Amino acid sequence: MQDQSGAMAPSRKPEVPVRYFWAVASRAIAAVGGGYGLSASVAAALSIFLPLAGMDRANAVMTATMLAFVAHAVAALWAFGCATALRAWLGIVLPAVVLGLPAWFFASRVAA
Repeated sequence: MQDQSGAMAPSRKPEVPVRYFWAVASRAIAAVGGGYGLSASVAAALSIFLPLAGMDRANAVMTATMLAFVAHAVAALWAFGCATALRAWLGIVLPAVVLGLPAWFFASRVAA
């Protein structure tokens, strides 16, 4: 762009709204931290419930661990694919709680 004297005017960077910044930061925290919590819940729940379904313990733990990596990747995709940051958080925290509470409750009864 040129000003009235014909010299080039300095270009301005568009300012990013603070609300947008915090929405992206919240999604990033949900992807990393929430994904970690979800993957831990998946690993714990499957490690407890797969042996009850007939799988031997070593294979159950390995299967649960591998599926936990998949859960973490899906949580990261979910966090940035949702329309709102609140929906991203709910879509990660609710399954983590649904899987984590029964795993926590049954962990002391199954351990031996």
